[in-house]
Amino acid sequence: MTRAAPPEGWLPELDPLDSRQFVIAIKRLADSLSYGTDPSPFLGSGIEFVQSRPYVWGDPVRAIDWKVTARTGKVHIKEFEAPKRMPVYLLIDTSASMVISSVRRSKYAIAVQLAGGLAYACLDRISPVGVMGVGSREFLIRPSLSRLQILQWLHRLRRFRYDEHTSLARKLAELASSLTQRALLIILSDMHDPAALPVLKRTAQEHDVAVVQLRDPAETGLRGSGFFRAREAETGRVFVTHGRRRWLEQQVLERELRRAGIDHLLLATDQPFLVKVRHFFQSRQLLGRGAR
Repeated sequence: MTRAAPPEGWLPELDPLDSRQFVIAIKRLADSLSYGTDPSPFLGSGIEFVQSRPYVWGDPVRAIDWKVTARTGKVHIKEFEAPKRMPVYLLIDTSASMVISSVRRSKYAIAVQLAGGLAYACLDRISPVGVMGVGSREFLIRPSLSRLQILQWLHRLRRFRYDEHTSLARKLAELASSLTQRALLIILSDMHDPAALPVLKRTAQEHDVAVVQLRDPAETGLRGSGFFRAREAETGRVFVTHGRRRWLEQQVLERELRRAGIDHLLLATDQPFLVKVRHFFQSRQLLGRGAR
């Protein structure tokens, strides 16, 4: 069977892995991210013990409170409070600056892999997962507990193009205004949208927000280079800047995110990232949050 050609303007998949290998890699990442966070034995029926009550015909036998039953001589049932699981949105930057890379793996390739691992890890915690692309393309999948849906949008995201502009600020504002309950929003981006910071700060007032920022080594190799002329990857705009400017902008970004109570993790694409990501989410317990 021959593989269908990609649509006009679209480039081949991010990596040489076939579909099966790609799924295996994502599941391994999810297992690593979930390591040390044992799933509840009461999946779907609650984890917070409320009270014991007398047995009523039809109650499940596995819910019997044997200690109270032995003490009173009458069968009692344990009742658990069903938590409201916080929906999770993964906002993936699909813009051109994410795709261009000076090393083997691009920011976009790592973002897609992380999105898959985080999605499966969230499902292990019974948290519905949705995804939104924050480039030019329209890409929005509402949260669900469907593993098949996750696989479908992951394979769609494996294809990319070089002509997408960033729209993180606009799409984040649109998403936040459409949410009817508190949600966890995880942004996977290089944070090149200058309008994104104010929107992030406003969104964090009503939702849990975490930013995983991807950075190519070429973006830090210009410190101390003085003034230089550059071309913007997404628009083709030529501009003049200074090697120290980007470093100062990064400092401002990190300071403002911290003041807004937004969790932030900076990942370099030329360095191992798995341990950093796992410690980041487990230390903040972002994947295990229930009702707030």
